[in-house]
Amino acid sequence: MESYLDRLDRYDGVYQAYLWRPSNAELLASARRVRITSKSTPLAGIVTAEKDNFYTKDIPTTGMSPVYAGFVPEYDSTVHARLQAAGTIMMGKAAMGPLASGRARLPDGTATTVNAWTPDDIRYSPSGSSGGTATAVAGRLATAGTGTQTGGSITSPSTAQNLTGLKPTFGRASLYGIIPLTFTRDHPGPLARDAMDAAIMLQSFAGPDRNDPRTLGMPPVPNLVKAATVHRYKGRPKVRWATTVGYPPDFLDESNAETSALRHQLLQTLTSVGCRVSEVPYPDGWDLLSGLSSTAGEATNMFLPQLRRDVSLFADRLPGFLNGMFRSSDNYMKMLQARYQFLHLVLTGIFDRCDVFLTGTVFDGIGLPLIAFPYGTGVDGTTGLTVPRGTTLGAPPFGEERLLAVVAAYQAVTEHHLRRPPDPTVTAGARRAGAYKVPADYDATDET
Repeated sequence: MESYLDRLDRYDGVYQAYLWRPSNAELLASARRVRITSKSTPLAGIVTAEKDNFYTKDIPTTGMSPVYAGFVPEYDSTVHARLQAAGTIMMGKAAMGPLASGRARLPDGTATTVNAWTPDDIRYSPSGSSGGTATAVAGRLATAGTGTQTGGSITSPSTAQNLTGLKPTFGRASLYGIIPLTFTRDHPGPLARDAMDAAIMLQSFAGPDRNDPRTLGMPPVPNLVKAATVHRYKGRPKVRWATTVGYPPDFLDESNAETSALRHQLLQTLTSVGCRVSEVPYPDGWDLLSGLSSTAGEATNMFLPQLRRDVSLFADRLPGFLNGMFRSSDNYMKMLQARYQFLHLVLTGIFDRCDVFLTGTVFDGIGLPLIAFPYGTGVDGTTGLTVPRGTTLGAPPFGEERLLAVVAAYQAVTEHHLRRPPDPTVTAGARRAGAYKVPADYDATDET
């Protein structure tokens, strides 16, 4: 705890990863109370960063939006309550994209949180609305953290900041006590350093919750920690179960030599740990159906009372919400039909040919599990900085075990996940004093 507090005092004025946190004295007192004496507290003393849309009793929860300014919940979210019961110490509430959209920013659009890998250059985004959590974990201001994903906000910050992020199957973890964006696409999940940490985190808070009917009737949560434990055959790491890793025709991206080389190496390494890799063509209808899983209309519906009360509270998010108000019910129903048609296409046209699939965020709309993990570094074309490169694996419903097993085997023979970003060269005080300058050509809407 003393080491974390030292880094916080020196650097979080630059990172701006946290919106709220307890005093140093309170955090030290929490650390001193830790007693590792029971299997009932497997996360005793583990320091977490929790996205500021998870309810925390008697602690501000704002979603980094004027819509929730001054809101202090009277109860904990299920995820937070279960993490606390497991023994975690919450370092603070992490900054986020307003109402879970884009990078963390103020109502006027000014970006705040930086990417831990480019702390001195605000142009490179922490990526996704869970960027504050990602920066806290990557910048060693927390051991692991929580995020939410509706359209890439766990996997995108993880790939941008050299983390392993796990978005579980829809319904695997409770959304009770989380500021909603949609009713059918929101997912809570962990952002962590590696597959094992992600498994331990999800194991601690997944499972049915009577307060969230979306979690009821699901298959039991398996032993995720065992799945993430490196399996060995004749002393060498090998994927725990026979696994075919599918990749789409455009995955190797021959037009970009750097990316192509990294991805070729990724596939070779997966083969070396016992996976079978196979190109899987996109089924007919993929381009059309994958583009129709929109959230427009759903998000608007979740915030109708606030929109009717004062539209100015939504700041730069207002156009998106207004767009949803003009979507007709028949248009929305067609979108839902397309979503289920796309799910059928994925299950019969992709997962009849492979066990896991190297994909982007198109699986969000159909609730399938995803895991993001790093596989190298590259040069960012905008800033010229060397930054992490990551990719995402998807699986059929309740395929978290398989995803964790593949990534655990990969990480057992690689060191990408062990890299740490450079510390900021400016101090927190210098940034507050104005020595930290936002580049003149910076665009606050950039989502690099």
